[in-house]
Amino acid sequence: MKSLILASLALQQVAGHSIFQQLWVDGVDKAGTCIRLPGSNSPVTNVGSNDIRCNVGGAKGVSGKCAVNAGGTVTVEMHAQPGDRSCKNEAIGGNHYGPVLVYMSKVADAATADGSTGWFKIFEDGWTAANKGAADNDLWGVKDMNTCCGKVDVKIPSDLAAGDYLLRAEVVALHTAQSTNGAQFYMSCYQITVAGSGTNSPATVKFPGAYKSSDPGIQVNIHAALSKYVVPGPAVIPGGTTKVAGTSVCAKTNLMIRGANDMFDF
Repeated sequence: MKSLILASLALQQVAGHSIFQQLWVDGVDKAGTCIRLPGSNSPVTNVGSNDIRCNVGGAKGVSGKCAVNAGGTVTVEMHAQPGDRSCKNEAIGGNHYGPVLVYMSKVADAATADGSTGWFKIFEDGWTAANKGAADNDLWGVKDMNTCCGKVDVKIPSDLAAGDYLLRAEVVALHTAQSTNGAQFYMSCYQITVAGSGTNSPATVKFPGAYKSSDPGIQVNIHAALSKYVVPGPAVIPGGTTKVAGTSVCAKTNLMIRGANDMFDF
């Protein structure tokens, strides 16, 4: 019986693995044209590894870049399996609750940068207490993303300097984070070119280095009640977006795609 229970838990964890895959720019579907797509939907668990930058194999660029205007909106999209955009399946299942974060890094050439340059955070959707016992029942960025068919709208700060950037979308899954090195990190990097007249070059952090395995937002037991939750990493920069978990409204394009995907069962 014990072996069956352990096998069931293992299957649940694998079923919850996911990948950030597609990108939208101001409502236009760019699909996978500018993403460094990870080779699998497995998480990174070592915050001291270079894989924490852009996932396993993510140091190597691709040819495509997506053009974005400063002040415009990109939409990152996550699903469990490559190419599966169906809204009938949770973007990331298996009770993989945690925050959704987005970083950017200014680089000379997004197609060749390896992610070793500094990163700044432009978006976070973290945690809000629901006062229903264990924090599994609380409101999380992942739950907002699942509600919106795996899509998260992220505004590019309007004052950013023009040029090439890597954009790093990340879920920190906390379902096994009560154990040392138990948190799971799911991230992908997109290659974008920002246009605009801004001059802002925000202060940065490095990956690895920005996270420690002992950080309170990384080693935490969400199966007990929480009085607070500290989102990992630096604060969102001025001009970025800090969402209150549970208050997000899905963009009109997200709802339209939800209906189309369900109709044709992509």
